[in-house]
Amino acid sequence: MNLINLVVIGYGGMGSYHARELIKETDGVKVVGIHDINPERLELAKENHFEVYETLESVLTDQSVEAVLIATPNDSHKELAIAAMKAGKHVVCEKPVMMNTKELEEVMAISKQEEKIFMVHQNRRWDNDFLIIRDLYQQPKIGELFQIESRVQGANGIPGDWRHLKQHGGGMVLDWGVHLLDQLLFMVDSKLTTVAADLSYVLGDEVDDGFISYLTFENGVRAVIEVGTTNFIKLPRWYVRGFEGAAVINDWDLSGKIVKQTGTIDHNNLVPIQAGQGLTKTMAPPSEDATTTYEINEVAADFDSFYHNFYEVVREKAEPIVKNEEVYRVLRLIETIFEAAETKQVLTFE
Repeated sequence: MNLINLVVIGYGGMGSYHARELIKETDGVKVVGIHDINPERLELAKENHFEVYETLESVLTDQSVEAVLIATPNDSHKELAIAAMKAGKHVVCEKPVMMNTKELEEVMAISKQEEKIFMVHQNRRWDNDFLIIRDLYQQPKIGELFQIESRVQGANGIPGDWRHLKQHGGGMVLDWGVHLLDQLLFMVDSKLTTVAADLSYVLGDEVDDGFISYLTFENGVRAVIEVGTTNFIKLPRWYVRGFEGAAVINDWDLSGKIVKQTGTIDHNNLVPIQAGQGLTKTMAPPSEDATTTYEINEVAADFDSFYHNFYEVVREKAEPIVKNEEVYRVLRLIETIFEAAETKQVLTFE
Protein backbone atom coordinates (compact mmCIF):
# COMPACT_ATOMS: atom_id res chain seq x y z
CA MET A 1 0.00 0.00 0.00
CA ASN A 2 1.17 3.50 -0.85
CA LEU A 3 0.17 4.97 2.51
CA ILE A 4 -1.39 8.43 2.78
CA ASN A 5 0.58 10.43 5.37
CA LEU A 6 -1.91 12.43 7.44
CA VAL A 7 -1.59 15.06 10.16
CA VAL A 8 -4.36 15.52 12.72
CA ILE A 9 -5.19 19.20 13.27
CA GLY A 10 -6.91 19.53 16.64
CA TYR A 11 -5.95 16.95 19.27
CA GLY A 12 -9.08 17.21 21.40
CA GLY A 13 -11.65 14.51 22.03
CA MET A 14 -12.43 13.63 18.42
CA GLY A 15 -8.97 14.37 17.02
CA SER A 16 -7.30 12.08 19.53
CA TYR A 17 -9.96 9.43 18.89
CA HIS A 18 -9.20 9.51 15.16
CA ALA A 19 -5.49 9.21 15.84
CA ARG A 20 -5.89 6.45 18.43
CA GLU A 21 -8.76 4.35 17.09
CA LEU A 22 -9.96 5.22 13.59
CA ILE A 23 -6.95 5.87 11.38
CA LYS A 24 -5.20 2.58 10.58
CA GLU A 25 -2.37 1.75 8.25
CA THR A 26 -4.30 -1.33 7.17
CA ASP A 27 -6.81 1.08 5.60
CA GLY A 28 -4.02 2.91 3.80
CA VAL A 29 -3.73 6.00 6.02
CA LYS A 30 -0.97 6.75 8.52
CA VAL A 31 -0.91 9.44 11.22
CA VAL A 32 2.50 11.09 10.92
CA GLY A 33 1.90 13.97 13.29
CA ILE A 34 -0.34 16.18 15.40
CA HIS A 35 -0.92 19.93 15.36
CA ASP A 36 -2.82 21.86 18.02
CA ILE A 37 -2.71 25.49 19.14
CA ASN A 38 -2.89 24.34 22.77
CA PRO A 39 0.60 23.46 24.12
CA GLU A 40 -0.93 21.06 26.65
CA ARG A 41 -2.53 19.04 23.85
CA LEU A 42 0.81 18.89 22.04
CA GLU A 43 2.48 17.60 25.20
CA LEU A 44 -0.20 14.93 25.46
CA ALA A 45 0.40 13.98 21.82
CA LYS A 46 4.11 13.58 22.61
CA GLU A 47 3.27 11.41 25.61
CA ASN A 48 1.20 9.27 23.25
CA HIS A 49 4.26 8.90 21.00
CA PHE A 50 3.11 11.13 18.15
CA GLU A 51 5.31 13.60 16.33
CA VAL A 52 4.07 17.15 16.79
CA TYR A 53 3.93 20.21 14.55
CA GLU A 54 4.20 23.43 16.52
CA THR A 55 2.63 25.59 13.79
CA LEU A 56 0.07 25.21 11.03
CA GLU A 57 2.64 26.52 8.55
CA SER A 58 4.97 23.64 9.40
CA VAL A 59 2.18 21.21 8.50
CA LEU A 60 1.29 22.92 5.25
CA THR A 61 4.89 23.25 4.04
CA ASP A 62 5.83 19.64 4.78
CA GLN A 63 5.80 17.97 1.38
CA SER A 64 5.68 14.51 2.95
CA VAL A 65 2.23 15.28 4.41
CA GLU A 66 -0.43 14.37 1.88
CA ALA A 67 -3.60 14.92 3.92
CA VAL A 68 -4.93 16.52 7.09
CA LEU A 69 -7.82 15.78 9.40
CA ILE A 70 -9.57 18.90 10.74
CA ALA A 71 -10.99 18.23 14.21
CA THR A 72 -11.24 21.75 15.59
CA PRO A 73 -14.19 23.95 16.69
CA ASN A 74 -16.74 24.33 13.90
CA ASP A 75 -16.07 27.95 13.02
CA SER A 76 -12.44 27.21 12.08
CA HIS A 77 -13.18 24.45 9.54
CA LYS A 78 -13.48 26.67 6.47
CA GLU A 79 -10.25 28.60 6.94
CA LEU A 80 -8.23 25.47 7.72
CA ALA A 81 -9.72 23.43 4.85
CA ILE A 82 -9.03 26.12 2.26
CA ALA A 83 -5.48 26.69 3.52
CA ALA A 84 -4.74 22.96 3.46
CA MET A 85 -6.08 22.38 -0.05
CA LYS A 86 -4.26 25.43 -1.42
CA ALA A 87 -1.10 23.94 0.11
CA GLY A 88 -1.71 20.74 -1.85
CA LYS A 89 -3.23 18.60 0.91
CA HIS A 90 -6.32 16.42 0.77
CA VAL A 91 -8.74 17.11 3.64
CA VAL A 92 -10.89 15.06 5.97
CA CYS A 93 -13.16 17.31 8.03
CA GLU A 94 -15.11 16.56 11.17
CA LYS A 95 -18.79 17.40 11.28
CA PRO A 96 -20.59 19.73 11.13
CA VAL A 97 -18.63 20.49 8.02
CA MET A 98 -19.15 24.26 8.04
CA MET A 99 -21.18 26.95 9.77
CA ASN A 100 -23.49 27.34 6.76
CA THR A 101 -23.99 26.31 3.14
CA LYS A 102 -22.26 29.42 1.79
CA GLU A 103 -19.03 28.39 3.49
CA LEU A 104 -19.36 24.87 2.14
CA GLU A 105 -19.91 26.18 -1.38
CA GLU A 106 -16.62 28.08 -1.11
CA VAL A 107 -14.76 25.01 0.16
CA MET A 108 -16.22 22.75 -2.54
CA ALA A 109 -15.14 25.28 -5.17
CA ILE A 110 -11.57 25.28 -3.82
CA SER A 111 -11.58 21.46 -3.78
CA LYS A 112 -12.47 21.45 -7.46
CA GLN A 113 -10.05 24.23 -8.32
CA GLU A 114 -7.10 22.63 -6.53
CA GLU A 115 -8.12 19.08 -7.52
CA LYS A 116 -7.89 17.94 -3.90
CA ILE A 117 -10.22 15.56 -2.11
CA PHE A 118 -12.44 17.06 0.58
CA MET A 119 -14.43 14.51 2.60
CA VAL A 120 -16.54 14.87 5.73
CA HIS A 121 -16.37 12.32 8.52
CA GLN A 122 -20.08 11.49 8.95
CA ASN A 123 -19.15 8.48 11.07
CA ARG A 124 -22.66 7.65 12.32
CA ARG A 125 -23.44 5.99 8.98
CA TRP A 126 -21.49 3.05 10.40
CA ASP A 127 -23.39 2.82 13.73
CA ASN A 128 -24.85 -0.63 14.31
CA ASP A 129 -28.24 0.67 15.43
CA PHE A 130 -28.58 2.78 12.27
CA LEU A 131 -27.54 -0.10 10.01
CA ILE A 132 -30.31 -2.25 11.51
CA ILE A 133 -32.96 0.39 10.81
CA ARG A 134 -31.54 1.03 7.34
CA ASP A 135 -31.84 -2.68 6.64
CA LEU A 136 -35.48 -2.63 7.75
CA TYR A 137 -36.05 0.27 5.36
CA GLN A 138 -34.30 -1.39 2.42
CA GLN A 139 -35.52 -4.94 3.05
CA PRO A 140 -39.09 -4.34 4.24
CA LYS A 141 -39.25 -7.16 6.78
CA ILE A 142 -42.09 -5.35 8.56
CA GLY A 143 -43.49 -3.90 5.36
CA GLU A 144 -42.59 -0.50 3.96
CA LEU A 145 -41.70 1.91 6.74
CA PHE A 146 -43.99 4.92 7.01
CA GLN A 147 -42.80 6.39 10.32
CA ILE A 148 -39.25 6.77 11.61
CA GLU A 149 -38.45 8.22 15.03
CA SER A 150 -34.77 8.83 15.80
CA ARG A 151 -33.63 10.24 19.14
CA VAL A 152 -30.56 10.77 21.27
CA GLN A 153 -31.14 12.02 24.78
CA GLY A 154 -29.08 12.63 27.89
CA ALA A 155 -29.27 14.64 31.11
CA ASN A 156 -25.83 16.27 31.33
CA GLY A 157 -26.58 19.50 29.53
CA ILE A 158 -24.20 20.78 26.86
CA PRO A 159 -20.66 19.48 27.47
CA GLY A 160 -17.43 21.38 27.01
CA ASP A 161 -16.83 25.09 26.54
CA TRP A 162 -17.12 26.32 22.94
CA ARG A 163 -20.21 24.19 22.32
CA HIS A 164 -22.16 26.73 24.42
CA LEU A 165 -21.29 29.57 22.05
CA LYS A 166 -23.07 30.50 18.83
CA GLN A 167 -19.97 32.04 17.24
CA HIS A 168 -18.21 28.67 17.37
CA GLY A 169 -21.17 26.71 16.02
CA GLY A 170 -22.40 25.32 19.32
CA GLY A 171 -25.78 23.82 20.12
CA MET A 172 -27.37 20.44 19.65
CA VAL A 173 -28.72 20.90 16.12
CA LEU A 174 -25.15 21.22 14.88
CA ASP A 175 -23.62 18.82 17.41
CA TRP A 176 -25.95 15.80 17.29
CA GLY A 177 -28.65 16.87 14.87
CA VAL A 178 -26.17 16.73 12.00
CA HIS A 179 -25.64 13.01 12.71
CA LEU A 180 -29.31 12.04 12.92
CA LEU A 181 -30.26 14.10 9.88
CA ASP A 182 -27.39 12.66 7.86
CA GLN A 183 -28.50 9.13 8.75
CA LEU A 184 -32.07 9.88 7.77
CA LEU A 185 -31.27 11.47 4.40
CA PHE A 186 -28.72 8.74 3.63
CA MET A 187 -31.41 6.12 4.30
CA VAL A 188 -34.62 7.52 2.82
CA ASP A 189 -34.40 7.61 -0.97
CA SER A 190 -36.99 10.30 -1.56
CA LYS A 191 -37.35 14.05 -1.79
CA LEU A 192 -37.87 15.78 1.54
CA THR A 193 -40.96 17.92 1.20
CA THR A 194 -41.72 19.70 4.50
CA VAL A 195 -39.84 20.68 7.66
CA ALA A 196 -41.15 21.82 11.04
CA ALA A 197 -39.05 22.30 14.17
CA ASP A 198 -38.93 23.51 17.76
CA LEU A 199 -35.69 24.35 19.58
CA SER A 200 -35.13 24.13 23.34
CA TYR A 201 -33.31 26.79 25.36
CA VAL A 202 -34.28 25.66 28.87
CA LEU A 203 -30.67 25.70 30.13
CA GLY A 204 -30.31 29.40 29.34
CA ASP A 205 -27.50 29.14 26.80
CA GLU A 206 -27.41 31.25 23.63
CA VAL A 207 -27.50 28.03 21.61
CA ASP A 208 -30.11 25.29 21.60
CA ASP A 209 -29.79 22.54 24.22
CA GLY A 210 -32.09 20.29 22.22
CA PHE A 211 -34.63 20.25 19.44
CA ILE A 212 -37.39 18.28 17.78
CA SER A 213 -38.06 18.30 14.06
CA TYR A 214 -40.92 16.83 12.03
CA LEU A 215 -40.03 15.86 8.47
CA THR A 216 -42.16 14.49 5.65
CA PHE A 217 -40.93 12.86 2.45
CA GLU A 218 -42.50 12.63 -0.98
CA ASN A 219 -42.74 8.83 -0.70
CA GLY A 220 -44.97 9.10 2.39
CA VAL A 221 -42.35 8.53 5.09
CA ARG A 222 -42.73 10.75 8.14
CA ALA A 223 -39.84 11.25 10.53
CA VAL A 224 -39.36 12.65 14.01
CA ILE A 225 -35.81 13.71 14.87
CA GLU A 226 -35.18 14.68 18.48
CA VAL A 227 -32.14 15.58 20.56
CA GLY A 228 -32.28 16.40 24.26
CA THR A 229 -29.78 17.14 27.02
CA THR A 230 -32.23 17.41 29.95
CA ASN A 231 -33.83 13.96 29.67
CA PHE A 232 -33.43 12.00 32.89
CA ILE A 233 -35.68 9.35 31.37
CA LYS A 234 -34.78 8.62 27.77
CA LEU A 235 -37.09 7.58 24.97
CA PRO A 236 -35.91 4.79 22.62
CA ARG A 237 -33.04 5.49 20.24
CA TRP A 238 -35.23 4.26 17.35
CA TYR A 239 -38.91 3.51 16.93
CA VAL A 240 -40.16 2.65 13.44
CA ARG A 241 -43.47 1.49 12.04
CA GLY A 242 -44.11 -0.40 8.84
CA PHE A 243 -47.33 -1.64 7.26
CA GLU A 244 -46.72 -5.12 8.73
CA GLY A 245 -45.17 -4.39 12.12
CA ALA A 246 -42.93 -2.21 14.25
CA ALA A 247 -39.42 -2.18 15.68
CA VAL A 248 -37.75 -0.52 18.63
CA ILE A 249 -34.07 -0.12 19.52
CA ASN A 250 -33.70 1.22 23.03
CA ASP A 251 -30.07 2.28 23.03
CA TRP A 252 -26.65 1.73 21.47
CA ASP A 253 -26.48 -1.65 23.22
CA LEU A 254 -29.03 -2.77 20.58
CA SER A 255 -31.61 -3.90 23.12
CA GLY A 256 -35.06 -3.92 21.58
CA LYS A 257 -37.32 -6.06 19.44
CA ILE A 258 -39.15 -6.42 16.17
CA VAL A 259 -42.85 -7.27 16.23
CA LYS A 260 -44.41 -8.40 12.97
CA GLN A 261 -48.01 -9.15 12.16
CA THR A 262 -48.00 -12.80 11.09
CA GLY A 263 -51.66 -13.64 11.58
CA THR A 264 -55.08 -12.10 11.06
CA ILE A 265 -56.41 -9.64 13.62
CA ASP A 266 -59.99 -10.67 14.35
CA HIS A 267 -61.75 -7.38 15.00
CA ASN A 268 -65.04 -9.13 15.72
CA ASN A 269 -63.63 -11.06 18.68
CA LEU A 270 -61.42 -8.43 20.31
CA VAL A 271 -61.73 -8.56 24.08
CA PRO A 272 -61.98 -5.15 25.77
CA ILE A 273 -59.41 -4.27 28.41
CA GLN A 274 -59.81 -2.07 31.45
CA ALA A 275 -58.14 1.26 30.67
CA GLY A 276 -58.25 3.64 33.60
CA GLN A 277 -61.90 4.31 34.30
CA GLY A 278 -63.10 2.84 31.03
CA LEU A 279 -62.91 -0.05 28.59
CA THR A 280 -61.26 -0.14 25.16
CA LYS A 281 -61.04 -2.56 22.27
CA THR A 282 -58.99 -0.19 20.16
CA MET A 283 -56.02 -0.22 22.54
CA ALA A 284 -56.32 -3.88 23.50
CA PRO A 285 -53.27 -5.98 22.52
CA PRO A 286 -53.65 -8.25 19.47
CA SER A 287 -54.11 -11.96 20.10
CA GLU A 288 -50.97 -14.02 20.61
CA ASP A 289 -51.33 -15.77 17.25
CA ALA A 290 -51.59 -12.47 15.35
CA THR A 291 -47.98 -11.34 15.87
CA THR A 292 -44.48 -12.76 16.17
CA THR A 293 -41.65 -11.14 18.10
CA TYR A 294 -38.09 -11.28 16.76
CA GLU A 295 -34.75 -10.37 18.32
CA ILE A 296 -32.66 -7.47 17.09
CA ASN A 297 -29.71 -8.79 15.09
CA GLU A 298 -26.68 -6.79 14.01
CA VAL A 299 -26.33 -5.85 10.35
CA ALA A 300 -22.96 -5.35 8.69
CA ALA A 301 -22.34 -2.25 6.59
CA ASP A 302 -22.49 -2.96 2.86
CA PHE A 303 -19.82 -0.30 2.25
CA ASP A 304 -16.17 0.17 3.24
CA SER A 305 -14.91 1.83 6.39
CA PHE A 306 -14.49 5.59 6.12
CA TYR A 307 -10.70 5.74 5.92
CA HIS A 308 -10.39 2.79 3.55
CA ASN A 309 -12.84 4.57 1.29
CA PHE A 310 -10.84 7.81 1.66
CA TYR A 311 -7.71 5.94 0.57
CA GLU A 312 -9.48 4.52 -2.49
CA VAL A 313 -10.93 7.93 -3.40
CA VAL A 314 -7.46 9.50 -3.28
CA ARG A 315 -5.47 6.67 -4.86
CA GLU A 316 -7.97 5.02 -7.19
CA LYS A 317 -10.54 7.76 -7.92
CA ALA A 318 -13.24 5.68 -6.22
CA GLU A 319 -16.66 7.10 -5.37
CA PRO A 320 -16.79 8.60 -1.87
CA ILE A 321 -19.26 7.03 0.54
CA VAL A 322 -19.87 10.46 2.07
CA LYS A 323 -20.49 12.74 -0.90
CA ASN A 324 -20.17 16.50 -0.56
CA GLU A 325 -23.56 16.94 -2.24
CA GLU A 326 -25.12 14.84 0.54
CA VAL A 327 -23.34 16.86 3.21
CA TYR A 328 -24.53 20.06 1.54
CA ARG A 329 -28.14 18.79 1.61
CA VAL A 330 -27.86 18.04 5.34
CA LEU A 331 -26.42 21.48 6.04
CA ARG A 332 -29.23 23.08 4.03
CA LEU A 333 -31.73 21.08 6.08
CA ILE A 334 -30.11 22.34 9.28
CA GLU A 335 -30.53 25.92 8.06
CA THR A 336 -34.18 25.15 7.28
CA ILE A 337 -34.70 23.71 10.77
CA PHE A 338 -33.36 26.93 12.32
CA GLU A 339 -35.64 28.98 10.07
CA ALA A 340 -38.70 26.80 10.76
CA ALA A 341 -38.16 27.09 14.51
CA GLU A 342 -37.63 30.85 14.38
CA THR A 343 -40.65 31.54 12.17
CA LYS A 344 -42.82 28.81 13.74
CA GLN A 345 -43.83 27.68 10.26
CA VAL A 346 -43.88 24.45 8.31
CA LEU A 347 -41.44 25.08 5.46
CA THR A 348 -41.13 23.39 2.10
CA PHE A 349 -37.72 21.89 1.34
CA GLU A 350 -37.53 20.12 -2.02
